[in-house]
Amino acid sequence: MARHAVLAIFVGRLLAACGGDDGGGGDPPLFPADYAATYQQVRNCRNSLDHDLMRIRVLASPDALQPYTGRTAPFPAGAIVLKEQYADSDTACAGPIVKFTVMQKLEGDGPAGSLGWSWQEVNADRRVNTESIARCTGCHADCGKPPEGYAGTCTVP
Repeated sequence: MARHAVLAIFVGRLLAACGGDDGGGGDPPLFPADYAATYQQVRNCRNSLDHDLMRIRVLASPDALQPYTGRTAPFPAGAIVLKEQYADSDTACAGPIVKFTVMQKLEGDGPAGSLGWSWQEVNADRRVNTESIARCTGCHADCGKPPEGYAGTCTVP
């Protein structure tokens, strides 16, 4: 009985040491709650094999819009590209958002392995699940040679 109590205390302390269940240490999302008022769609609703087989819709912050669509100027620091993710059965991306994946352009090259971007996965309730997602950078690093200033963005609209 005492052994079970000690184990329960140990597991409780271990879990507490790992931070909150949001996985992001309580950090806020990189994008504002009212993003839909100013962000514009740059890729329409489509399947995404790379995002858990979900449907996605890609939006760009005002400062990311021209660089994303024009491909003539690099993304400025702070620019955001946001993927709204929907259930795979939501072919119009009209139902509830399941989660978001967001990338924000960093000043310069950023930390090693970041591809010059900060990355987050965010729940529909705006809790950050993970940051500096190795899965994101691992996939986006293999995009081939995009135009200058577009490393890590993978696709041309």
